[in-house]
Amino acid sequence: MADFSWNTQSALEKALVPGRHGVAGTQAGVTLEEVRDISLVQVMARRGRAAETAKAAKKLFGIEPPRAPGAAVARNATLIWSGPDQFIVFSARQADGQFAKVSKAFAGIASLSDQSDGRCLIRIGGPRARQALAKFCSLDLDDKAFPLGAAATTSIDHTAMNIWRGADGTDGHAVFNMLVFTSFADSLWHTILDSSLEYGVQASSAHAA
Repeated sequence: MADFSWNTQSALEKALVPGRHGVAGTQAGVTLEEVRDISLVQVMARRGRAAETAKAAKKLFGIEPPRAPGAAVARNATLIWSGPDQFIVFSARQADGQFAKVSKAFAGIASLSDQSDGRCLIRIGGPRARQALAKFCSLDLDDKAFPLGAAATTSIDHTAMNIWRGADGTDGHAVFNMLVFTSFADSLWHTILDSSLEYGVQASSAHAA
């Protein structure tokens, strides 16, 4: 019998070519990054247990989950609204497993789904990020409409996803995080890249911190 060796790899293993793409210049207008080694747990409060779920989240993370579209940042995790009485716990992948900790905290009051290997996190920033996103995203991402901590569950380029605005980049420009199912990640990456070429793109990958 043949022996099989399974190695995990990114959904963007072939699509992501690190380096500069598109128009050359002193500064890339768009930075495009895949964030790897992430932990994602979908938490869905059971009927009549939303208040208990929020209380358990406060005890575990030090913050309550957003009750409306938004993202709440704790020291070791980000809680992202994903629908009424439900949210996603995003953090760096841990050796001892985040899912086990979350499962214990929400036992009996919420249903959980480990999405760590089912989603891909793409991060876009830079001075021209909004112009690139406007080509295929119908959301208003202006500062007034989509400020720091804003989030939405939406469809971008016919692809369902969660998008939220994280901390601004070191260059002072807005940064947008997009969670997409791995089966659609390659297509979305190319869509973003093609939409950004006229501004110059710096593509890379990074590990979740």
